[in-house]
This record gives sequence, structure tokens and C-alpha cells, in this order.
Amino acid sequence: MYTFSNLITEKTIKPNQSINTIATKEALNKLVSNALSKKHLSIDIEGNGFFRYPERVCLIQVSFDDQAHIIDPLEIDDLMELSRIFENSRITKIFHAGDYDIRSLNRDYSFIFKNVFDTSIGAAFLGSEKLGLDSILNEYVQIEIKKDKKFQRSDWTIRPLPDESIEYAADDVLYLNKTRKVMENKLSELSRLEWVKEECVRLSNIKFQAKNESNAFFDVKGSIDLNPRSLAILKCLFEFREDEAIGKDRPPFKILSDSVLVEIARDPNQNFSEISGIGYWASKPNIQRLKEVIENGRKMDPQFRPQKNKQRQKGFSNKQREQANIRLKQLKDWRKSLGQELKLDPSLLWPTSSLSRLSRSPELFEQEFEQPEVRKWQIKEFGDSISQNVLNF
Repeated sequence: MYTFSNLITEKTIKPNQSINTIATKEALNKLVSNALSKKHLSIDIEGNGFFRYPERVCLIQVSFDDQAHIIDPLEIDDLMELSRIFENSRITKIFHAGDYDIRSLNRDYSFIFKNVFDTSIGAAFLGSEKLGLDSILNEYVQIEIKKDKKFQRSDWTIRPLPDESIEYAADDVLYLNKTRKVMENKLSELSRLEWVKEECVRLSNIKFQAKNESNAFFDVKGSIDLNPRSLAILKCLFEFREDEAIGKDRPPFKILSDSVLVEIARDPNQNFSEISGIGYWASKPNIQRLKEVIENGRKMDPQFRPQKNKQRQKGFSNKQREQANIRLKQLKDWRKSLGQELKLDPSLLWPTSSLSRLSRSPELFEQEFEQPEVRKWQIKEFGDSISQNVLNF
């Protein structure tokens, strides 16, 4: 049985591999001290967003020298010592599909990362068709691991964690460095390593962005066609659901689904018990609570959805739009041809948003190279080619 303690090696799981559980500040400090001498660290996290609200990081896995160190952030009050390795540009931090991990660690601890390599990005630029961790490990280092969905949907808040959960978490990091080595060699052979490095710099710069509480209700799925009066009711229902979710420590979707919120807001006079998915809220006491929320919405001023900046140019005629659509198809065909030649997903090679702008304003193609979503490696590799296509319009 694994236990979260300051013991260094708890159990050998395979030859030359072990899992260490870290649940004290002293053990964490020792881990960081050891890690600072390494060139590569593999990192992953487990969260509880499927069961708790607000979501938080429940495990942090760090691996080096064929050891997985499982850190318990629910037991250690101060994790800032980890910033010494996360922000250390001499140490490569290896993730697999690290967007969620980096964003979550920034949300909970304000951690920032320097020098990142992501094996999912590496695999994409090597033309892998399947980007899941189990597929990547099988393809590049011939290692098979089980990615059981029951663990992906586990409540990682619960303690003690069973051995199989800790071993599952360890598998997420134990083989990433070996995979990185293979990928970097292959990427270098294809002259694509610099492409991946730039993509990983962009990944490392990701920060958590808190939602705007005052207008988050506009993002409720299915609400796009609600009128301003219904939107006022939706706003009150949304805020009610948020309060319930925090109070019950459950994700909002487990309180009331978006579809139920929209259905009530659209027709607040209907028989709620007949709404599909209303479940717990169909009882008379709970329906009364919902009606009180609706009444508050009726008293509120109508809510008008913010107008998005329209991409369509002022005075764009139907003929001009038709020509822009033709140019967009030509640009997408150019990108598709590149993808086929390089055996890569075409979307990796040039941003669709950029192609769309060029199709509408081809005369501004030089300015397009300054847009933030256009990568330097894309300009270097394909800038002349796309410029020639634009000049031919």
C-alpha cells in the first residue's frame, strides 16, 4: 500500500522504476533539491473537476531518473518551492497535452513555466494519427499502459488513494522523457524540431483566465437565440446554479445542465417536471425555489448579448463576398496540398483565421505576418509560398 509520507522510495513497480509519495514540506524540499540538478523533468497533474467545484489540483506528478514522485497538494500548504524547477530555464519540463496542466497549476498556485516540451505537440508534427498518451507511448517507445476511463473520471480528492490510482498517475510521467528523446531525434531528421520548440514556447506562456462573472451566462450552450427578457431569467438561473455548485461542492453541470437552464428561461411558465433532465429539481419544494429565481429575473432589466466584432467589411458586396469565398477555398487547397506533401494535419501549417483574413483583404498580406497567431516558423517555411498565392489573386 502506498502512503503519502516523507519516505523516499515506497515501492518498486518495474525494474529500475519506483514511486515515491510526497506529503510533507520537508519531503517536497528534498525532491526539489534533487530535481534542480536534472536536465529533464516530466510533469502531470490530476484534478477533481468532474466531482468538485471549484476544481482544484489534487495530485502533481514529477518524474526523473525512472522515479515517479507523487505530490499531494491537499496535504502540503505551501508548494511554492516547486517554482524553483518550473521557472528554471535550464530544466526541460515535459508534458503530454500540457495545456490543462499548465493552466490549472497557474490557476491554483500562479506557477509559470519556462522551457517546455510537449509530447502531444511533438507527435502531431511527426504525423501521428492518434495523440493519446497510450497511443504515443506505444508508437514511439513500444510501451503499453492502460488508460482506464474509470481513473480519468475518478474523484482525486478522496484519500487514501488506492494503489492502482497512484500507479495510474505514475504512468502519466514515467515514460515521457524517453519519448521526448525519440521524438527530438525524429523531428531533427525532418528539420521540424524548431517548429515544435516554438509551439512549446507558446504553450509555456498559457495563463489561466478567470471567467467574467457578470456576463458568463451568455456562454451557456444553447442560449444564442434567447430574447433579452429570457436572457435576464437565464442570468438569475445561472447565478443560482453557481451558488448551489459552490455550496454543494459539485460541478455546475451536476446541479442543473445548460439545456435545462435554457429550457426554463425560454418558457418559464411551463410544467418544469416535464423538462427532460430536471431530475432532483422536479420536486415541489425545489420547483418553488426555481420560481423564486425566475421572479427575480422578471424584475431585472432585459439583458442584451454583446455584439461581436463582425469580420465582414463595411460595404462588402455580394460579389466581393463570393470572390473572398473563392480565394479562401484556394488558400485552403494550398494548405491541404502542403499537408499531403508533409504528411501533416493541414491546420498545423497555417492558421485558418489568417487564411480567412487574407481571402478578404489579400492586399494586406504583409501585415498578416505580424498577426500573433502566425508563427515565425510558418513564415520562414511557407511565407514565400503563401505570398505567391496571394499575389496571383
